[in-house]
Amino acid sequence: MNARPAGEISRPAVGTLADRVTAELMQRVRGGAYPLNTRLPTEPQLAAQFGVSRTVVREAISRLKSEGMVETRQGSGTVVLDTKRNAFRIDALGGQLDVRAVQEVRCGLESEMAALAAARCTDAQIARIQRALRRIDDAVADGGDGVAEDMAFHAAIADAAKNPLLTSLLEFIGHALRDVITITRTHEARRLDFFRQVETEHAEIADAIAQRDVEGARRAALKHMQASIERLNAAEAGGTHSPTAT
Repeated sequence: MNARPAGEISRPAVGTLADRVTAELMQRVRGGAYPLNTRLPTEPQLAAQFGVSRTVVREAISRLKSEGMVETRQGSGTVVLDTKRNAFRIDALGGQLDVRAVQEVRCGLESEMAALAAARCTDAQIARIQRALRRIDDAVADGGDGVAEDMAFHAAIADAAKNPLLTSLLEFIGHALRDVITITRTHEARRLDFFRQVETEHAEIADAIAQRDVEGARRAALKHMQASIERLNAAEAGGTHSPTAT
């Protein structure tokens, strides 16, 4: 099966550009257009082929990573993996994304990530975390949902932890994580007290890392994750939709 000409994408009836590019890339991998252990075209090449931005392509590739279809290798680019292997899929729990289950997993991941960041971060990485924190508020003030900025904040902490496996794991669960953060931020935006709590919790994590307070960063990140679960419970009890997404 040969790749389609530039700009020709299979168009589902609904979905974002990232959804459509993801579906097309998955079809090409499964159909053999990109065989096992070969490299995908570069982001600029894919963007030109599909007529989309590199941001859209980056999101699509992140989703393929979360499905265990590709991985990024130092010096080799994005490489196709064996799609028949038994890859862990965080979004395959009963066919739905269980937000609470993901948040419980993140309790351990995020708290250790913050602790390592506090122990290992450089001044430049502290500055990046602080910038990412401000951009969440800026995005919301401009009428956005802050999801991409929220993810960037956690990614900056992962980078400061200087553990490539943590960074890789965060990238691997990226698609599920985006859905989770979208759902939790939607719930939190409905109540000003929830919104303020999240702002405070994020600031506490960033401040502890900036002070290189290892245990303080660990506690702040764990508190944030546990509080997010409590907010989900409160949102359900208040009659909002159940925190699951397909």
